[in-house]
Amino acid sequence: MIPDQRREHILKLLQERHVLSINELTSMLSVSHMTVRRDIQALENDGKVLSVTGGVRLAARLKSEPSYLAKAQLEVPAKRAIARAAADLVRENFTIYLDAGTTTLQMVPLLTDKVGLTVITSDFNVVGHLMEYPGIELIHTGGVVSHSDHSSVGRFTADFLRQVNVDLAFIASSSWDAERGSTTPSEAKVVAKQALLRIASKSVLTVDSTKYGKFGTFRVASLEEFDLIITDDRLPRSAVDDLAERDVRLKLVEVE
Repeated sequence: MIPDQRREHILKLLQERHVLSINELTSMLSVSHMTVRRDIQALENDGKVLSVTGGVRLAARLKSEPSYLAKAQLEVPAKRAIARAAADLVRENFTIYLDAGTTTLQMVPLLTDKVGLTVITSDFNVVGHLMEYPGIELIHTGGVVSHSDHSSVGRFTADFLRQVNVDLAFIASSSWDAERGSTTPSEAKVVAKQALLRIASKSVLTVDSTKYGKFGTFRVASLEEFDLIITDDRLPRSAVDDLAERDVRLKLVEVE
């Protein structure tokens, strides 16, 4: 087979098996390890697969997100580690934005001793927790309520954000990769996130590594548009190298 035919065959095999090792592919295709690795690299550059230790898996399309309550149970140690690194960036008298999400919610207990802090958020859970701290100026964006996300979304939310100045915006994402950037299956979320990238002095993507290699229908931004991405140290080495080549500023945090 010529390279294009071989790579299409690899994709078909992955659709059946989801994950394949390098050894399995060399046997199935009767080619060398080097040839398989070149094919995987080409497919990864096209955003079709993601390298894993000793093998490869399909990049996954995200058609919908789990509910807020379901997400709150996932990857909790990683989210806490990311939240600690994110909260360390917050200084006294800052105005910050906390995007709706269970990772940004983990930041809340770490912010309560920040002097002169203003928190703007679309997340009703963040509001509920910070209402107990009168020393923090708390602003909710308003907008159309997303019941599954416990947040406000859409044009009204974005219109509000265009009227404020934010020192640091902590932005969540359900899916991300080097080729497609930060994406979402929900069109209603896009406009507010894009508004944040324009109005914030600094934007930080807070997202765990299990969401890497997944993509939704709607693109929020390329990863290069974020000033910093904070994720956990389980991100595949191939992804770390790819992001470095694209000059994406990445901070990896250790999961306890």
